[in-house]
Amino acid sequence: MSKLHYPAHTLWDTSDSEPDGRPDPVLLTPETVGWTYTGLRVLRLAAGRPRVLHTGEYEAFVLPLAGSCAVRVDGEVFELAGRDSVFTRVTDFAYVPRDAEVELTAAADAEIALPMARCARRLEPKYGAAEDVPVEVRGAGQSTRQVTNFGVPGVWDHADKLNACELITPDGNWSSYPPHKHDEASECEVVNEEIYYFRIAGRDGRTPSPEGFGLHRTYTGDGGLNETVTVRDGDAFVIPAGYHGPCIAAPGYPMYYLNVLAGPAPDRSMAFCDDPAHGWVRDTWKGLPADPRCPVTDHRGRVQR
Repeated sequence: MSKLHYPAHTLWDTSDSEPDGRPDPVLLTPETVGWTYTGLRVLRLAAGRPRVLHTGEYEAFVLPLAGSCAVRVDGEVFELAGRDSVFTRVTDFAYVPRDAEVELTAAADAEIALPMARCARRLEPKYGAAEDVPVEVRGAGQSTRQVTNFGVPGVWDHADKLNACELITPDGNWSSYPPHKHDEASECEVVNEEIYYFRIAGRDGRTPSPEGFGLHRTYTGDGGLNETVTVRDGDAFVIPAGYHGPCIAAPGYPMYYLNVLAGPAPDRSMAFCDDPAHGWVRDTWKGLPADPRCPVTDHRGRVQR
């Protein structure tokens, strides 16, 4: 198995399972990955059963993947209106600081992502409304995808190290393309550790399902790293270095992924450099229409056509 590709079953966290004994879906920390800044947890919330977390040296976003939840932190309570799945709506979210006790409660069963970053500054908790999240259509033709910019610099500046966004790639399309990297400080990039967390929709295009699949590639210019893997619902891929892209959604199976990035730069940035061997592809998009299936979602739900 790849040291960078984590199939869903290898991510389970049994250390704090719900009373029914089922594990939380994802636990990725800098210690388990072997780097410094970036992590991700995905928690199951059982209806009416509060979960209490301690953030320690990490700041985090509280991002509903399925269902809604209430977030209690530093004496404040944020009610997050969520979604049926990541393929049905842009969601509310919240920022929670390091050194905090956070209580999560859901009226119905829910699944909550906590993208996180090790940081030095402690900021105040803050609520993010779905209607304020910019939804971008990026690329053209079969390289069209939706980028939901909820936690990126310039849109959400209330974080010390943490960057995060969501992408939806319609089935049959390519995203994270041309391949790009951010593993050194240069004129066009900053250093970031990055996690891709995948959800794959089934035949209805809305419900995550184990039957679908996609592809993801990460490589270095010197050939020291060259991995193209099949990704399925719930998988993660960690990127300490190298070019990454494309992510390819197989026909019939739309692809979602949550990007989590953090690094040593004093200012948050998601700046990157294209692979010069493939950057020319961007010029071919001029005058080419975007895939009309994008955007897929906004804060009101599925985009009607």
